[in-house]
Parts: sequence; C-alpha cells; structure tokens
Amino acid sequence: MSGKKIVILGTGGTIAGISAQAGDNIGYVAAQVGVQQLMAAVPGLEQAARGPLVAEQVAQLDSKDMAHGVWRDLALRCAHHLADPQVQGVVITHGTDTLEETAWFLHEVLDVRAKPVVLTCAMRPSTALAPDGPQNLLDAVAVAATSGARGVLAVASGEIHGARRVQKVHPYRVHAFSSGEGGPLGWVEEGNVRLEQDWPSAPTGHAKGAIEDIADVSLWPRVEVLFSHAGATGALVDALVRDGVQGLVVACTGNGTIHHALEAALLRAQQSGVCVVRSTRCPEGQVLPKPGDALPDSGGLSPFKARISLMLELLRTGG
Repeated sequence: MSGKKIVILGTGGTIAGISAQAGDNIGYVAAQVGVQQLMAAVPGLEQAARGPLVAEQVAQLDSKDMAHGVWRDLALRCAHHLADPQVQGVVITHGTDTLEETAWFLHEVLDVRAKPVVLTCAMRPSTALAPDGPQNLLDAVAVAATSGARGVLAVASGEIHGARRVQKVHPYRVHAFSSGEGGPLGWVEEGNVRLEQDWPSAPTGHAKGAIEDIADVSLWPRVEVLFSHAGATGALVDALVRDGVQGLVVACTGNGTIHHALEAALLRAQQSGVCVVRSTRCPEGQVLPKPGDALPDSGGLSPFKARISLMLELLRTGG
C-alpha cells in the first residue's frame, strides 16, 4: 500500500447514466448518478487504489454538452490535487463523446510530468444488464495507483491510451476507443498494468502559465472547425469572419488538400488576421507539410485537438 490518495473527480457522462428500462443501452439519460455512488458500486476499488480514495463532483453533464467553463473548473481541481504531495494520481469519470477533447485540453494545461490524470468512461449506462463502467473505473484507479505512471491518459475496455492519439472510433460498441496506427500504450490485466510503450511525455515549461491563463478567463477565443469536401464553398468562412471568429481549423482531404473555393476563403481569412490551421479528416496519419505551404498544419493533431491548441495559443497571446 502506497498510502497516498487517489482522487476521483466526477463530471457525469454515460457512466453515470440511467435508463428507465434495464437493458436499454441507448435510451438512457446521462449524468444522473453521483461519483460517490459510482464508486460504491465497484467492489475492490479501495484495494486497487492502494491507499485512500477521495471523491469530488466537479460537474454533472452529458459530455456532448461539454463547455469551456467546465474544462476550466476541472483543470483547476486537477491542478489543486496534483500539487498535494499526498496524492498519487487523479481519475476523472467522463462521457465518451468529448473525452478525447477533454484529455487534450488537460494535457495542454496541467503539469503531469510526475503524476497521472486518468480519464475513464462507459458506453453503457449504469442500469445496463452488463455495464462497462465499473470495470473501467476499477482499471482507471489501478493505472492511477501504478508507480511511475504519468501524463494524461484514457482507460477503457482494458486499454490505456495517451491524450495525443486517443479518439472515439465507434458510436455504440463497448470497445469504442483507439489510438490509431500507434496503438494503445498498454493494458490493464486483472488489476496489473502491462505497458507496450512508455508513459506519454508532457509539455515542459508552460503548464504553470497555461493554468494561470485559464484561471480567470470568462471569454474564450472563438475557434471553429470546418471540413473540406466535394463542392465546398467559402461562404461559411466569410460568414464566420464577419461574425468575429478568431481561429479556424480545417479538416482537409488527404494530405492537407482543400477545395479551391474553400481555400481561397481561408486565405482571405488569414490575411484579415484570423489564425488558420490545417489538419486532415483521415482517421490515421497526419499532414506532411511541403515547402511553400500558405496555411500551417496542426503537427499531427486531429481537427478537434488542433482547435483546442489554437484556442489556448490565442488565449496566451491575446490574439
């Protein structure tokens, strides 16, 4: 027993969902069960923690409705607990829909070079005939309690993923998350962690500034995501520029290619002072930049994670 605490922060999601009819895995209402009730339903949770468990309800919402203010509150509570020398790690119960976005946001603003922040979730509500939430929570606590664990992680279906690569890849099945061509970092097997890759590296040197940037923000930079596709036009770009958008991320076809009409509008937006970043809508791989590219690429981030990084950059620079 390490004797150090594992802190579990609840935010709602399907893992806390309830259906009126047992066995209904889609007609449920998310975010109905408190985090302490979730914990009480998992036998062996205290043993997996190897120390005391502390619970805190930070939010109670369906993660499709995740908001910047909730991200801020969650990050501040994580930072508070991570700074406590008696805390081994933090676990967050979360909905699946925006888990990958929350994970990347926390990766960008928290100092997790020495401790883990582990997000976990469920694809079935707590009232399902075979809910997946209890095992996922047990596995997440086991990861958080593992000596040497660090970084922002996601644990589901026995797999451990890093914040940079994790993405939801299926709308229904229990095994809904993937890290694409990189594969999971490792697995949780009967409460034990087996790593295939090292724990993820964390940003260095800017976490303190990043958490300070978001601590008191009330008006977040407006960054939108657009897709290039057959028949795309620049009308939406022009409308967003007129409406005061500060950043645009375009999910490009292939290796960062953009329909010519949309590209022309994006170049106009960039010339007017809007920050524009290219990603790819392909589920694997990343944009390979070429000399002379007029629009910068996302450095391998998905469109939705690139949006978060651009938003935080605009917040930092006051753009």
